[in-house]
Amino acid sequence: MCALRLGSGDLCGRCLRQPPAFDATHALADYAAPIDALVSGLKFAHRLEIARTFGSLLGRLIDERAPPDACLVPVPLAFERQRERGFNQALEIARVAARTCGRPLLAQALLRVRHRPPQEALALAARHANLRGAFAVDAGHEAALAGRCVVLIDDVMTSGSTLDEAARVLKRAGVAPVICAVVARTP
Repeated sequence: MCALRLGSGDLCGRCLRQPPAFDATHALADYAAPIDALVSGLKFAHRLEIARTFGSLLGRLIDERAPPDACLVPVPLAFERQRERGFNQALEIARVAARTCGRPLLAQALLRVRHRPPQEALALAARHANLRGAFAVDAGHEAALAGRCVVLIDDVMTSGSTLDEAARVLKRAGVAPVICAVVARTP
């Protein structure tokens, strides 16, 4: 479910003990060299051409693994991060992925409604609690999402807490299933 590679295809212990709200995760690569440097280049050096490459590759993966009627929803970036960077890397990746796989992009369907400290600064145990109440579904998109498969797009999955909370909010709005598609998964 969480895309940790176990070799046997089984679920990890964490997914067995506390199943996440999302139904599956597909990752292009491990968050290791050279992918980690490319992700950093996109996020911190404003190298948006990297988002085009990631989006194209992720779009092909989505086309193979997601239902034809699925829609894509990017994970919204925290307000401060968006202001600092001037863009949301998940949205930039999702734009290209949607064009590549021919599925609609609902860029404003999931909203970040509450500021939280950056996840990377927190211990693993605190990450999930940090995100409670951080997301909401835009009321104008509820009808378009109800009963539909959503592919939730993000750049990196570390603990899965962000994607889990976003999936939980989407499912409360009637989405089924939620599939996560990420560029990289921390091994």
